[in-house]
Amino acid sequence: MIDCKADFPILNQKVHDHPLVYLDTGASAQKPKVVLEAMEHFFTHDNANIHRGVYALSERAEEAYDGARKAVADFVQAKDSSNIIFTRNTTESINLVAHSYAYHHLKEGDRILLSIMEHHSNIVPWQLLAQKKGLHIDYVMLNADGEIEMEDFEKAITPQTKFISIMHMSNALGTINPIKSMVAVARKKNIPFLVDGAQSIVHQKVDVADLDCDFFTFSGHKLYGPSGIGVLYVHDRMLEQMEPFLGGGGMIENVGMYETSFLSAPHKFEAGTPNLAGAVGLKAAIDYVSQIGFETITAHEKILFEDALMRLKSIKGLEILGNAKNRGGVLSFVVEGAHAHDIAALVDLKGVQLRSGHHCNMPLLAQMGYHATSRVSFGIYNQLEDNLRLIEALNHAIKMLQ
Repeated sequence: MIDCKADFPILNQKVHDHPLVYLDTGASAQKPKVVLEAMEHFFTHDNANIHRGVYALSERAEEAYDGARKAVADFVQAKDSSNIIFTRNTTESINLVAHSYAYHHLKEGDRILLSIMEHHSNIVPWQLLAQKKGLHIDYVMLNADGEIEMEDFEKAITPQTKFISIMHMSNALGTINPIKSMVAVARKKNIPFLVDGAQSIVHQKVDVADLDCDFFTFSGHKLYGPSGIGVLYVHDRMLEQMEPFLGGGGMIENVGMYETSFLSAPHKFEAGTPNLAGAVGLKAAIDYVSQIGFETITAHEKILFEDALMRLKSIKGLEILGNAKNRGGVLSFVVEGAHAHDIAALVDLKGVQLRSGHHCNMPLLAQMGYHATSRVSFGIYNQLEDNLRLIEALNHAIKMLQ
């Protein structure tokens, strides 16, 4: 197994007099020293604004920013750096696609296909667009194990379906969707496909060229990088069909009193001063993860997941949500007679950090008959010892609540 906990300074602390056990990587991953040091170095040596600066600091800052974009492109196997747009996060990326592409190409009566497991960030932007444009939203439902079956997916597509947006991996169930097969179906029907990769990007190797999706997005803070930096990959076939999302400095070619011409992609989608240090930190995180390797990461998380699954199943009155054959390092559960928030508050007293609530999956939980669940999500810094601490804290919490 991977032994890298020492690389993460924040984990070397006590919470309520207990050593910290962090099991909420699905919400936000902790940052290794190399990410913190890269950002500190940028602020203390290279910090300056980019775009048209001709002095040394500005040139170094722009080189670092462009280098980060190249690193992202290589990381997801994009053809070129121009296919990579920096945003604040996955949420902003999806909104960008909704406003820059879908708003201009979808018309009244067209339909957008989502899945019932989508994060709110992949529901609300489409609802807002549907209200403005007179569009309709359809959902593909899940089977009893929390999976999307290809037959159901294909049946959900109608002649009016003009856009599909589905997550790669569920942040609530851990289900890994058959995205490549879904995209292949959409390509045959010439339907643009956006993949929400916020969860998958940290658990498995992503190859956008192999997926052949039109859009792929993720957030830096899920990938052991800083918050406030996100990525939107856009295929060449879509770039020229997209209009600018925000207007301002950095994305213009020429501004007159009454009209403006814009730079080519990706710059025309990055108005204003970008998160330079965030991009630098994201590159450092990508370098760190790449050095470990996803084959090693996947094997590590599989051991953690299967061990936790076995131990959680032994707890009386505890029910685990979902039973997908292909899933990543996320486990959601409910305990009979106990609210998820009470569980989280009590295990916190033992230094164990869980997520509780609806996890931005209210439509999914409503379909499953729940208002809130507790969630465990693993990172590369977790060890089998953390599972022992989790079970000990859970048993203590349940005993107190009963």
